[in-house]
Amino acid sequence: MHREILIRFDRCLGCLSCEIACAIAHAEEQTLLGAITQPKPPQKRIYVEQVESRKAPVTCRHCQEAYCIDACIAGAMHRTEEGVVTNLGREQKCIGCWMCVMVCPYGVIRRDGEQRIALKCDRQCLDDQKVPACVRACPTKALVFTTVEEFEAEKRHQYLASLT
Repeated sequence: MHREILIRFDRCLGCLSCEIACAIAHAEEQTLLGAITQPKPPQKRIYVEQVESRKAPVTCRHCQEAYCIDACIAGAMHRTEEGVVTNLGREQKCIGCWMCVMVCPYGVIRRDGEQRIALKCDRQCLDDQKVPACVRACPTKALVFTTVEEFEAEKRHQYLASLT
């Protein structure tokens, strides 16, 4: 079973810690100072959005039926053995056609105009415990890196606990 980045919506404060951690993890020096001072700012791959009073981090879901893979005319977008949908690590390179941007139902693929490649969550930010930077940085634990089955079980336990 693959672990996913899942969200406890009721815990998100909209603090942007996940966005900052993502940008730092993708910076050349991987430090806050390094990210701020490098000539080209690092690109985040998670977005905190707000609709009315609800705030929520949004990132690539690495969908089972990934439209971005089907739409990639270069053949760069693919699924790794770990279940990560990415356009990195293949002989075929992203050509910047932006088809993946157009078909992503979550709007989480962005373009890097300078390199002319699509950017999205690539899970290249995992630490020694194999936890993504955005999850590590979340002060309220709104982001969790777990299996869907474990997440479901936790929600059931929370619900039952609230009944007593």
